[in-house]
Amino acid sequence: MEENIKNHKVFIIHASEDKERFVLDFATKLRSKGIDAWVDKWEIHPGNILIDKIFEEGIKNAQAVIIVLSKYSVVKPWVREELNISVVRRIQKKIKLIIPVVIDDCQVPVCLQSTVWVKIKNLENYEAELKEIIMSIYGQRDRPSLGKPPRYTQTEIDVLPNLTKVDSLVLKLSCEKAINLSREKAIENGSVYYDIDTNTILEQILDFDISQEEFYESLEILNKREYLEGPRAFNATNRRAEIINYRITFYGFDEYLRAYIMDYDSILKSVASQIVNLNGEGISSIYKSVDQPQIIVDHFLEVLESRGDIKSIKFINGRVSIFEISPELKRKLR
Repeated sequence: MEENIKNHKVFIIHASEDKERFVLDFATKLRSKGIDAWVDKWEIHPGNILIDKIFEEGIKNAQAVIIVLSKYSVVKPWVREELNISVVRRIQKKIKLIIPVVIDDCQVPVCLQSTVWVKIKNLENYEAELKEIIMSIYGQRDRPSLGKPPRYTQTEIDVLPNLTKVDSLVLKLSCEKAINLSREKAIENGSVYYDIDTNTILEQILDFDISQEEFYESLEILNKREYLEGPRAFNATNRRAEIINYRITFYGFDEYLRAYIMDYDSILKSVASQIVNLNGEGISSIYKSVDQPQIIVDHFLEVLESRGDIKSIKFINGRVSIFEISPELKRKLR
């Protein structure tokens, strides 16, 4: 809530011609809402000094000023004088607000043209405009209440370059799913492919207050940027082709490991050491010696092969055989 105006004292500048047709009813309605509206008819009595009452009591004590702009008031020198004093006090921060209320087709004074004004089209029915004025005086706004932020915005996650937080979260959950599948489907002597069911990740994503539309959009982005790959099927409901049962690419999994596995380099070195030390004993010995899920070990084998440190053969049944270790790899480990 904005800061409230103390005591809600409001001075109403107006022409005498507008008093009966609008101002008195308007000021009465303001007072019924707890706003101490100052109108000369109610405040100035026989024997009072006019200038003292208006300038030393009315405007001086007001925290806000409402000027009623009409075909009468815009040509009144006295109205102009009260407005000028009010503008000066606003500049001096002694008045919080000057609210122009336009009740006729008339020229708004230059000093108020940069101020938002309220236009009243029907003097017999202006409840909506009155509410707007009252809320402004009380420093409130007619807007929906704030709900809780989406869960994913409260989730700590490293956002990968060129990806949004949603994209990064989809990739992270997908890679974690692939790792879990690796634990379930690990084989003794070689790598296995890990197809990820789109609906499984979608269920997790919905728990983060991310919409289905955002999820499929993110999959398309990740696919286009080669973090994942997979076939598409036509969705008759959405009338579009959507990615299903995808796989994480070598690039996508490497980006995940670098972002979320703190000891990337040490695991890579451990895999390389086991390859050199257990040469000839087969891939299964390396899996057993490196305390990591098989999919991570498989990935680092690919990293080493992409660098030319090893050469391997991948058979149709998933079996992997390393047939060459480069001298450079042995030297790196010394």
